[in-house]
Parts: sequence; structure tokens; C-alpha cells
Amino acid sequence: MALRTKSREFALQMLFQWEVSRQEPAQLEMVFWRSARAQASTRAFANELFEGAAAETKRLDDLIGKHAEHWRVGRMSAIDHAILRLAAYEMTRTSTPAKVILDEAVNLAKKFSSEEAAPFVNGVLDAIARSTGAPKPAE
Repeated sequence: MALRTKSREFALQMLFQWEVSRQEPAQLEMVFWRSARAQASTRAFANELFEGAAAETKRLDDLIGKHAEHWRVGRMSAIDHAILRLAAYEMTRTSTPAKVILDEAVNLAKKFSSEEAAPFVNGVLDAIARSTGAPKPAE
């Protein structure tokens, strides 16, 4: 598994735990990394994504809500919401291509949520990518 893919999985797990517990991000990371093993670069990217998404939840939720047709953010499952936050953060704050972020987010939805969640995640993130000027994913 690619290191960045593993970083996104770790970041998602931390973001989900944070949403449930609302611990301080630094405290949560410390506890999380006691049991999760990863290379330093994997940990660094995971922490960057988690900390950024946790710090910008209001902006990210507004962005997600604006592009999730007929869905209120509060009605989304916690894991789907976390996937969307994580991907929206990466899409708007890093130079990672939108196509990569979409593919990774859909795979996270398939792995951690449900097969049905994947098209929903893809649709919301595609709309965000188009609205933010990120390159449109290939069909």
C-alpha cells in the first residue's frame, strides 16, 4: 500500500475519533501513534491532514453542505462526513491532484463505510473540485 494512502487511512481514523471524542488533536495523535505503527513520513502526512481538517471543520462543513445536494451535513453518517472533510481539506489546501483525492476518498468509503457511500462521496467531491477550480477528474 502506498505511503500516502496509508497516511489518509490514519488521518481518517484520527478524524473520526476526534469527531466522537473532541479531544485535543495533539493528545489524540499521541495516543493514536502509540498503537499505530508507521514511517515518519507517513505519520507526518497523516498528522498534517488530520490537524488541518480538524482546524477547519466549519469551513469544510460549509463547503460540503453547499455541494451535497439534498443532504444536510448533520444527516450524513459520521464516517462519510469524516471522509468528505478529509478529502475537501486536501483538495483545497494541498497541491495533490483532485483526481487522486477523489479516487482515494472513494476507496476510503468502500473500505470504511459502504459500497453505496462511494458514489455519494464521489459526487460531492466532484462538485467541490469543479467549484474550487481543481482539475476535473477524468471520466
